[in-house]
Amino acid sequence: MKAAKKLLIPLLSLALFLGLFNTVFFWGYIPSSSMEPTIHKGDVILGLRLFRELHNGDIIIFERDGRYLVKRIAASSGDSVAIDGASFQVPEKSFYVLGDNASNSFDSRFWSDPFVPLSDVIARVIA
Repeated sequence: MKAAKKLLIPLLSLALFLGLFNTVFFWGYIPSSSMEPTIHKGDVILGLRLFRELHNGDIIIFERDGRYLVKRIAASSGDSVAIDGASFQVPEKSFYVLGDNASNSFDSRFWSDPFVPLSDVIARVIA
């Protein structure tokens, strides 16, 4: 019984920690240089899963083709973007995203569907 009491606080702390990181925070490792100089290859980032609004300039974590990506919002719903010489409007509840390191970033400029739906956004980067 004493051993169980000694383990109770560490186990509850672990459960709280894991719960927070599965519902409130997102912790990730950056494997590429696509966001340099803002976020460097090898950096660890912290994202907040709970957000009300996202704005141009925010850095987001989202899922695309089964992978998590980190990019900056360049245009939001209703904004116009020029793609291959043509002008398009960003659909409702969607974003056009770019990496800060344009010469080394596979982002909206290269995707057949260049827009990231809000439903694919996992978190907003906070650190």
